[in-house]
Amino acid sequence: MMESSRRGFLKGASATAAAVALAKGLPAFAEAAAASGPVQVWSTFGDRRHALGPALSWSPVSQLASDAIVLNPGATRQEVLGFGAAFTDASCWVLSQIPDEQRTELMHELFSPDEMALNVCRTCTGSSDYSRSVYSFDEGSDPDPELKRFSIDHDKAYILPTLKAARKLNPDLFLFSSPWSPPAWMKFNNSMLGGTIRKSTLEPYSRYIKMFLDAYRAEGVEMNAITVQNEVDTTVDGRYPACLWAQEDEILFVRRYLGPLLRKSGSSTKIWVLDHNFNLWGRAIGELSNPELYEYVDGVAWHGYAGDPTGMTQVHNAFPEKNAYFTEGGPSHDPGVPRTDPMANWADWGEWANSIMRNWAKSITVWNLALDEKGTPYIGHYDPEEHVSSWPTIGRGVLTVWNDTHKVDRSGRFWTFAHYSRHVRRGAKVFQTDSLGDSAAQTSKGKVSHAGFSNPDRSYVVVLANTGQQKRTQLVLGTSALDLDLAADSVYTLQWS
Repeated sequence: MMESSRRGFLKGASATAAAVALAKGLPAFAEAAAASGPVQVWSTFGDRRHALGPALSWSPVSQLASDAIVLNPGATRQEVLGFGAAFTDASCWVLSQIPDEQRTELMHELFSPDEMALNVCRTCTGSSDYSRSVYSFDEGSDPDPELKRFSIDHDKAYILPTLKAARKLNPDLFLFSSPWSPPAWMKFNNSMLGGTIRKSTLEPYSRYIKMFLDAYRAEGVEMNAITVQNEVDTTVDGRYPACLWAQEDEILFVRRYLGPLLRKSGSSTKIWVLDHNFNLWGRAIGELSNPELYEYVDGVAWHGYAGDPTGMTQVHNAFPEKNAYFTEGGPSHDPGVPRTDPMANWADWGEWANSIMRNWAKSITVWNLALDEKGTPYIGHYDPEEHVSSWPTIGRGVLTVWNDTHKVDRSGRFWTFAHYSRHVRRGAKVFQTDSLGDSAAQTSKGKVSHAGFSNPDRSYVVVLANTGQQKRTQLVLGTSALDLDLAADSVYTLQWS
């Protein structure tokens, strides 16, 4: 039945008749799943944090709500890789300052498979803006095309030990790395701040990336993926390490240098392009349209600071074999408007994360894992258009760690991602969930946001986010349904087998 026809039918028919008609349109697999239970429920709102509540049970559909959420576990989409945050230089430094016993407990909470189970995390190839200093792995003002100065000694102090500890706790931790800038001598402005790379240094830069991967592997930390450049389409006005890459240069670099070099060496490290905002989906399609680049690229890395998540669907529709990975960003924020409390904005993050997963992303990795109460270490200069005076300091990291007491505060992001990472296993499939009257890609603003997952162990997970006032929602699975009262500004996880 077409969507428009179904909506018209539901308006004119009785609720019971509509429920029966709808159930007939769903696959038998969904009906079989409906007989299982009970449904465990975890919620975050008010003073509750990922708290387990009373179990729910499925019941035969008697009335169908006009905004019911229809679940179809038999209609699966992309496979989930996982969820995580960024091991920036700043985050690793902050974590390294915590007393040993406390840090051990915190790392267990974050990475152990029976805890938060964070398993897709980002590192920086050299310094980012959230670093204690500007540095690369080949420092010096003179060109060094043979890379005789190459060294990762900087990272041996506290970055590599943190990564090793995380992977020891979770051997399946997937790590990817992003460079903010090539070494200064490879660029026209001879600085890591802003500017562009010289075409003449593309070949040595590919060897620089491979040397980084090899050096990390020698230290026991293998990188599973590498992006060509963090945010290819901006120089951030030279406020911190960055590099503008023309589309033609990124294509050239991958197809002629980095791709062939990694393949020849037998490297299993995946290559991701773009590593920038949703509104650059046209550029991603343009790059993947090059058959030589296409051969070497696993997928596209996405940020969420401009555009909307449907940009990922645009690229998926053009190149369904290539993967989408969300690597930085969060809910949109209008300039000049005070930001929501980052320690309690779990509903905004839940609505946003559901939208990311509904638009073909295999993973979500947010920015700094940990910062101090000042939102530092940070070496950049803030964008004057960002109205920094309205920025909170606490909550810029997933964790805020206080310098004097080492107290750890968990942000709204932390509690949101508990609703995903503690329940959705690697290898899960996103399955179809539809609010009556909404599109497959996004839920209408103001309605309950939702995403569904079928785990490899045949358990099922649905995450709901309510950014509005308290409301009742109905989930429909085959000929069964359940009703759930959602608190205002809340996130819920439902799980059943």
